[in-house]
Amino acid sequence: MVLDPVETGTKFRATLDGTAELTLDDVKGGPDPNPVQILLAALGACTGMDVISILRKKRQVVLGYEIEVDGERRAEYPRVFTKIVVVHRLRGHDLDRRAIADAIRVSETKYCTVHGMLGAVAEITSRIEIVPA
Repeated sequence: MVLDPVETGTKFRATLDGTAELTLDDVKGGPDPNPVQILLAALGACTGMDVISILRKKRQVVLGYEIEVDGERRAEYPRVFTKIVVVHRLRGHDLDRRAIADAIRVSETKYCTVHGMLGAVAEITSRIEIVPA
């Protein structure tokens, strides 16, 4: 990964593995995410990829999957996360809550590197919401 400044100010463009690009900025309300938002997005994407893959192997027919991630940070610098809540919102017919909980547990304890890293400094709680199709 290579980071290059964009224009002047605080924007940086990250080139990932020489192909994909991502622009980061710390301007509130700006069009680009800041590094802290990227951390939460990485957690959601990492666990979500695991969970949907595991659920497919368990033959769960998921018609929609949304992940909402929110975190609390301490007041003093560096403002690390102290609590993170991950809401897994799944839509489908006859989804098995136990299968979903198991997929989330396996992701959190075995596969998701981002969860492992953030979980070392923050309490991460996951919730399941099943929406009928």
